[in-house]
Amino acid sequence: MSDMSFKQAKELAEQLELSEITLKQMLNKIDIAAENFDKSLKKQELILNHVPNNDKKLTFMKVLVGLNIGFILGLIVAKYIF
Repeated sequence: MSDMSFKQAKELAEQLELSEITLKQMLNKIDIAAENFDKSLKKQELILNHVPNNDKKLTFMKVLVGLNIGFILGLIVAKYIF
């Protein structure tokens, strides 16, 4: 280290500063990515909570459509029989 010139020490200090800045930027990007990941997990949880409710609604709607079709067919059959 005693053999190092002032110029070499200055370059080494600049490289350390650049690496520090780079590390700070990377940590900021990692924090942002972690926040986005948490947001996406919350949205996925909401979607997973809504899926069973929507399945129940679709099943109920299918039953209602089936009843309506049966009622219409019943009216048509009753019209031709009587």
